[in-house]
Amino acid sequence: MSGIGHNGGPSLEGRVSWRRHCWSLARDALLPTLPIEVVRLRVKRAEALGLDYRTYAGVRAATGHDVVAFLFSSNALRVSVVRPAMPEARALKLAEVQGGRLALAVAPLTPGMVAAANPVLDGVSPAPYALAGFGEMRERVRAALGKLPSDQVILVGDVGLERDWCAAGRLAAYLPAERYFG
Repeated sequence: MSGIGHNGGPSLEGRVSWRRHCWSLARDALLPTLPIEVVRLRVKRAEALGLDYRTYAGVRAATGHDVVAFLFSSNALRVSVVRPAMPEARALKLAEVQGGRLALAVAPLTPGMVAAANPVLDGVSPAPYALAGFGEMRERVRAALGKLPSDQVILVGDVGLERDWCAAGRLAAYLPAERYFG
């Protein structure tokens, strides 16, 4: 008898290799095979966004949408009160991104300070406070996005607390800054 959480499929007991083979065939039949032209276009799109193809394809598969913008934390951009200018390598990568480039200014920084650090940004808003509740996080992230659909925006952050902004704002994905800028 099947328990809670069982999907009703055959058990994997007994001839495990045969059952695994059958499950693999069934899964492969569900996944679409993309024409090579579509794959080439998506590889170009991933490059234009500054993403590796695997990350881009994963976001597309998870959301069903293309990426239209990035939301960077000021921590990910390496802007601080002590060093208000962004590192040159990050500024160059940010300038090459084709898509929206938004930022959240983490206190004590103000949106004006972050915007001055890199004028390529399309908009800068105040970030949620470190100990903000989920509702406040959602409001701040949604305010930063304006009319952009949240499931088409990737958050690039640098601190563990920023990962919660992704869930609160229902964003497409969270990328650590080192992975994106590395």
